[in-house]
Amino acid sequence: MRPPLWQPSGDLSPTEQTIIKRIKRAKLFVFLRQHRHTLFDAAFQDDLATSYQDAPQRQPPIPPAQLALATILQASSGVVDDELLEATVMDRRWQLVLDCLEGETPPFSKGSLVTCRKLLIAHQLDRRLLERTVEVAAATKAFGSRALHPALSSSPPSGAGRVEDTY
Repeated sequence: MRPPLWQPSGDLSPTEQTIIKRIKRAKLFVFLRQHRHTLFDAAFQDDLATSYQDAPQRQPPIPPAQLALATILQASSGVVDDELLEATVMDRRWQLVLDCLEGETPPFSKGSLVTCRKLLIAHQLDRRLLERTVEVAAATKAFGSRALHPALSSSPPSGAGRVEDTY
């Protein structure tokens, strides 16, 4: 089963506009919300969906673009998977970017997130995603691409360099 395309609204709702006005320091959230359609155009979403061709499906698929966007936020914030899931319910900035405002449950499971991250790495889409994000930031001048690249590449969304909830 092929995962669905992610098609959140492109226009800012009044609630989203209010949240953006309140964001003073975490401008990456604003940048990602405003440019998520450019980052995840139909061609790139097709590449993401293709990476799922051979993946076993146990549950209805979550749009890979939404999961990939969550990995960008995770890499830039330096949070583990469980904190990411908590942020999707508790932090309006995360909800703004991931199109899950007022959600009472996370929009995806930890398993879906881990599977997406593994597939991104296996198909080298993680690097393409980081490069695309930096390119869009540079082209739009909406976010400092010089600061963005080291922040994302120094904390890759990879399994090898990431320590998950270890006790």
